[in-house]
Amino acid sequence: MLQIIQATCTNGELILNEKLSSELEGKTIKIMIIEPSEYTQAIDSEESKIQQFLAQVNNYSFQLPADYKFNRDEIYER
Repeated sequence: MLQIIQATCTNGELILNEKLSSELEGKTIKIMIIEPSEYTQAIDSEESKIQQFLAQVNNYSFQLPADYKFNRDEIYER
């Protein structure tokens, strides 16, 4: 499993920005420390753009009725 989580180092301890998955409970994990750089800032910027895009998509989405059924033949009728 690969999971990327940001954390802040305070007095030699890592404070995670989010909780770890419950499936990691009791397991030993390896941690790779990557200091902020232009590369990670670019990744954060891309993630921000993705989140903005998804927020816009959610603004235009709607719930289909429970009994909705897609009819491919109807679309291709001429």
